[in-house]
Amino acid sequence: MNVKSRHHLRADAIDEIEDALAKGLGVELDAETYEKVTFEDSDWEVVLVEGAPAVFYVPDDESPDSTDDPFLTVRGANEYQPAQNVVTVDSGAISFVSDGADVMRPGIVEADESIDSGDLLVISEENHGKVLAVGRARVDGSAMLGDEGKVVDTIHHVGDELYEFAG
Repeated sequence: MNVKSRHHLRADAIDEIEDALAKGLGVELDAETYEKVTFEDSDWEVVLVEGAPAVFYVPDDESPDSTDDPFLTVRGANEYQPAQNVVTVDSGAISFVSDGADVMRPGIVEADESIDSGDLLVISEENHGKVLAVGRARVDGSAMLGDEGKVVDTIHHVGDELYEFAG
């Protein structure tokens, strides 16, 4: 990914990011530097927190006219462990989710019940708690466990171009 522009964020933009992550994930970011990066060959917009690609902006497909939501990248979620909006998958689902597959009910062992349909969330694996992907819920967290059906659309995952971007 070729960087198109890179600039430091204003205080109000930083506050927006910090508030969104605190509300959506229970994560407190406390950093000195925040830089927004856009790319020539990708629609991703990334925020480097202390030089690391920790936050990205996710478009809301349901409301195309709305502003994009700031959310942790996979790397960011592994650095700043989310306390909420987490879906945990079993070891059988790891390779699929890591390759960008959407999440199916049979692979889920735990889901935060406060998740609402349409919410952004992180997908972690059960053995080590490592975050594998970021997705958007198709159903409420209370309806994620079960025997069949797709319940999370994957947006960003380990190994994709955003994950590989080093800042």
